Amino acid sequence: MHAEIHGHRGARGLRPENTLPGLAHALELGVDAIEFDVALTADRRLVLTHDLTVSAVTSADRYAAFPGDPMFPYVGRPVGALTLAQLRTLDCGVRLPRTPDDRFAATQVPVPDTRMPTLGSVLALVNVYGADGVRLHVELKSDPTRPDLSADPRELTELVLAELDLHGRLGGAAILSFDWRILGAARSLAPATPRYALVERATMDPAWFGGLDVDDFDGDLPAVALAAGGTVLSPDHVLVDEELAAGAARAGLPLVVWTVNDPARAARMLDLGAAGIVTDYPDRMRALWAERGLPLAAPLSPMRAPVG
Repeated sequence: MHAEIHGHRGARGLRPENTLPGLAHALELGVDAIEFDVALTADRRLVLTHDLTVSAVTSADRYAAFPGDPMFPYVGRPVGALTLAQLRTLDCGVRLPRTPDDRFAATQVPVPDTRMPTLGSVLALVNVYGADGVRLHVELKSDPTRPDLSADPRELTELVLAELDLHGRLGGAAILSFDWRILGAARSLAPATPRYALVERATMDPAWFGGLDVDDFDGDLPAVALAAGGTVLSPDHVLVDEELAAGAARAGLPLVVWTVNDPARAARMLDLGAAGIVTDYPDRMRALWAERGLPLAAPLSPMRAPVG
């Protein structure tokens, strides 16, 4: 399998994250996979959001869903406590940095009046682009240390898989999560669907590993991921070295590294055997791929209905 480019939250460095314009931009640049985050609303709808509380950086209040709504303003509220109607009032198309050194403020093109999309609307977008060759990497947002903010992991997994299956997209999708309980649920519910074991230093704990302890595996992180139900190991790039790459190879797990925006760092990850690079800047990675003579995903454009 050739090395792949995965658009992170669409193309976060170039367009608003987890939005239809951002995902469309990634498809138009040309990626092997689009990655996005999904959480559950109070009325059991699947929406795209990275945070389990409405982010003040990526979302802005505009108006209340109905007069006198006691939950308004919605920014800062748990996503799971708000309905789709409430969340759809937010503007998710303008980044609102909280610090002057925000990494994306200078490169992300705003798309004002963009609404928080549902998973179903993303699947419709993929159809519009005829993106049958682009995999959908659905990260299920769940924090086992914050059950007050998180949906039941099995219910969330069931709902996501059912939505993908309804649209005929389960065969071209992958399930991603830092909460490895979700990997176990997906393994039992859809064993043929790839499962990405996401990990960073802050989640290297049995609570995140579905109760498994890396010490019981002699410190072998890939072995833990495999036992938890992962079919791909997807670590923060700062964790990746020769030892981890070798361990992933021994476990038979492809290594997909996130989030890499510097081409020199991406080149190092490729040299270590990474099967994929998750990036906020697919354009930068495409330039690196071209330099190395690696196969590139075709840029896509919306399909147009025939006239007449």
